[in-house]
Amino acid sequence: MTPLLKRISVADVNTLQAISHETFRDTFAWANTPEDLQAHLDYAYALPKLITELQNPHTTFWFLYLGDKIAGYLKLNDGNAQTENVAPHALEVERIYIRTPFKRQGLGSLLLQHAAQQARDLGEERIWLGVWEHNEPAKNFYQKMGFHEVGAHIFPVGNDPQKDLILLKELTATNF
Repeated sequence: MTPLLKRISVADVNTLQAISHETFRDTFAWANTPEDLQAHLDYAYALPKLITELQNPHTTFWFLYLGDKIAGYLKLNDGNAQTENVAPHALEVERIYIRTPFKRQGLGSLLLQHAAQQARDLGEERIWLGVWEHNEPAKNFYQKMGFHEVGAHIFPVGNDPQKDLILLKELTATNF
């Protein structure tokens, strides 16, 4: 099956919320209390918040399909929609998630390639993201993809202030 990326609209908000809950829970439930995990899900993926984000012209969400199944999704922020100012001429990859049954099929690389192309289309020279300091598979993946650490920030999950590493990748015409 050929992967297909489709931009998410407000009409897709309920599906986006369900996939967001599923992928965050699958990735991080083991490392958080049920209360902190639920508090994060309730805050980060509340329908009014997702609708506002979907309506922001500087934020885009993309579903990745394999056949008729959603395999993952991507959230990108440019300009003042970025969660912080990491570097000039940069696009933020705020969320990149692959659903468990679709992992290890090269789909994360495909989403990053799409993010890089979106950045280039906007005239940006870099992409950046935050990754939890204890998410070794993701950290290894991003290092393999050419990202390097440029800082850190606190990412609260409920009442637990966790540390995310800030990773940056310079874009060239030939990478990704």
